[in-house]
Amino acid sequence: MACNLTKGRILDCRDSVGGVKNIYLAQHNELASYEASAGEVTAFDLGSSDDVYKYALKRGTAGVSEQINASSEAGTVFYTPSVNIKLHKLTKEDQNQIKILAQQRLIIFVELNELNSGGKNIILATGLDNGMELSAGTNASGVALGDMNGYDWTFESQEPNPMQTVADYTTTPLDNSAFTINSIIES
Repeated sequence: MACNLTKGRILDCRDSVGGVKNIYLAQHNELASYEASAGEVTAFDLGSSDDVYKYALKRGTAGVSEQINASSEAGTVFYTPSVNIKLHKLTKEDQNQIKILAQQRLIIFVELNELNSGGKNIILATGLDNGMELSAGTNASGVALGDMNGYDWTFESQEPNPMQTVADYTTTPLDNSAFTINSIIES
């Protein structure tokens, strides 16, 4: 039977940290293929002319979570990943991107603050099968001088598989030898 348990889990050290460092957005319709094995994305092909867009985030302004949705009656399980980001400062450039983001289905790579055993940031891939969509957002100036002026966006999907960890990179995120990406656009 394919759904037999394969391992347990011990109590681990208290050495993890939370939060998100950066996210990388890829247009889902440009995805040619990806390979995943045992919960890890080992190959990813956007094509040699398609870009990934990096959003650098301030500490404490982003998170990723995943809800497991199961029905005993229907015998089904699916996963709802959610990525929430806050971006400081309302800008005309971001205003122009909102409409595009709201119309796209995206693959979102989430670079965590957490380091793996090799000292590299852990990267999670969300929306690989169905794409993440901008599902909620607020663009606000704030009221008081100390209020946040900026954006609060949430992206969600419904996926047949849980979010996957990306195979370790060499020097910079997503530079894996089995990843085909034209370039990472930062601004």
